[in-house]
Amino acid sequence: MSDRSKEAGADFLQLDTADAPPGGLTDWLARRLREAVADGRLPAGSRLPAGRVLAAELGVSRGVVTDAYRRLAEEGQLSGRGRGGTVVVGAPAAPVAPPAPEPPHPAAAAPELFGDDPDAEVFDRLRGTPARIDLTPGLPDLAAFPRTAWLRAERAVLDGLAAHDLGYGDIRGTPALRRAVAHWLARNRGIRADPDEVLIVAGTAQALALLGRAFDRTGITEVAVEDPGSLGARRHLAHWLAATPPVPVDAEGIRVDALRATGAPAVLLTPAHQYPTGVVLGGDRRRELLHWAAEGGLVIEDDYDAEHRYDRPPVPALRAALPDRVCYAGSVSKLLAPALRTGWLLVPARLRDAVLDAKRFADLGNPVLPQLVLARLMESGELDRHLRLLRRRHRRRRDAMIAAIRSDLPGATVHGAAAGLHLMLTLPEDLGCTDTELATAALARGVKVQPLSWHTRLPAPPGLVLGYAAGAPAEIAEGIAVLGRLVRHAG
Repeated sequence: MSDRSKEAGADFLQLDTADAPPGGLTDWLARRLREAVADGRLPAGSRLPAGRVLAAELGVSRGVVTDAYRRLAEEGQLSGRGRGGTVVVGAPAAPVAPPAPEPPHPAAAAPELFGDDPDAEVFDRLRGTPARIDLTPGLPDLAAFPRTAWLRAERAVLDGLAAHDLGYGDIRGTPALRRAVAHWLARNRGIRADPDEVLIVAGTAQALALLGRAFDRTGITEVAVEDPGSLGARRHLAHWLAATPPVPVDAEGIRVDALRATGAPAVLLTPAHQYPTGVVLGGDRRRELLHWAAEGGLVIEDDYDAEHRYDRPPVPALRAALPDRVCYAGSVSKLLAPALRTGWLLVPARLRDAVLDAKRFADLGNPVLPQLVLARLMESGELDRHLRLLRRRHRRRRDAMIAAIRSDLPGATVHGAAAGLHLMLTLPEDLGCTDTELATAALARGVKVQPLSWHTRLPAPPGLVLGYAAGAPAEIAEGIAVLGRLVRHAG
């Protein structure tokens, strides 16, 4: 343009016409587009701005943009698709470079991954390590996510949403979801709670983080944990607290006599389906624990896998019996998908302000729209229907895993088959290798599992924790067959 006072720019690729030489706008724009396609800023499938829009932003004639787009189309890098706009279809040919060295085999990283003292990032690395068959625990059947019901609920929510509903929400969670959670807990877990007692959180992981901060404010510096017990939960608590002493678990659940011996003022439990053993806290043990709590102890109840049961009656939540001494945490990670990052936390009244402060300064509350959609699914009965579907699918996959273990791992003992999304296996003491070595060898053959030793600090036999809910029966059988061959070779 001759009048340089009209120089302008666009947010798109940070284009600034001041960089163009006089009389060379088309060449300059074509070159900038070509560079963006080549370096990946405009990957295949990217849609370019409409020519008239980009011309207006740059303060140039529409012909400049049209000619630049045409040049790249002739080179095979852009394609005009009518109402679909102008789209990137390919990058310019590049010089042939020498082949990059092949990435190391997964087993090369496995010794660090499956070390005897896993660090705080171990689950991130495990999730990021590719495997042909993934038998790690913790996921429901994600392919069964109720997409149609979710979209229907989302449309209904958006249709009824007022403009002010898109502002900052209540840090405790939307009233609709807190009410729906209170109803859900009353129906399914025997917990009677007012919606005002419910705090919506970003999953059980955030619930533990908020409790850790609140405990620090109230003088609690240690929380006892089950052993075996979830490595992930223990790591979350240990980040905030001075100590997490282990307490042994037997066939009836946590040993309350050993809990007393630690002197810890609080304990983290998974009483409805202990992780990873799968045992249910027995009646006598439950009464003993509630007596310990009534004397001043505090329980964190992680209601892990409580909804997924197959061969046993439901177990009421501890929170239903002693609400003043139990912090209760649940989520939809095992009901719908971990990606939703939505859960709930109920705490005794004396901790409520400290936990609410921790939530306020963590994130100002969960996103509002997913909360409203989830509330609608809960109140409409869709979530109950989805749970019934999952139970049928998960039972079939559990049965497939048990059958494969009987066939290919006859020396293994299966624990926790009556409920949940995983099985715990204990293996003979004379296995010939550690369970971390077994997990390493399995990963080298494309099968991902978790060693039981990750979840123990007290002496325990070698073993594995195997998830079955997210894999097809044929994949499960193939993965167990690989493990069976490795165990026979080790012996």
